[in-house]
Amino acid sequence: MARYEELTFDQGTDVAVEIHCINEDGSKKNFSNYNVAAKLKLNLNADSDNTIEFNAIIGSPATDGIINLSLTNTQTDALLPKKRYLYDVEVSFVDSDDATIVERVLEGSVYINPSVTK
Repeated sequence: MARYEELTFDQGTDVAVEIHCINEDGSKKNFSNYNVAAKLKLNLNADSDNTIEFNAIIGSPATDGIINLSLTNTQTDALLPKKRYLYDVEVSFVDSDDATIVERVLEGSVYINPSVTK
């Protein structure tokens, strides 16, 4: 089950989020041979034109269990101020049977703090 986190982003700024993932036994999650994806939407029914993809990468080394997410100032400037968006972060890998296994590691909401200087 994914962890839930509420975040706040300042409109018109560069944003970076570092996620540290651990296993149930407290050890670092090994993301070797994993892919990561993360998206932000105003609501669950938003179409793909209203979906913003984070730049999402597995940190190096992959055995440290770190995921790095980022948005540019142009991306955050396009977000509606004083609105709450939904997001999630999923990792995936292909198992020995060639099946893609997907795990949601983080989900939540993002409040957009408005910018006065535009």
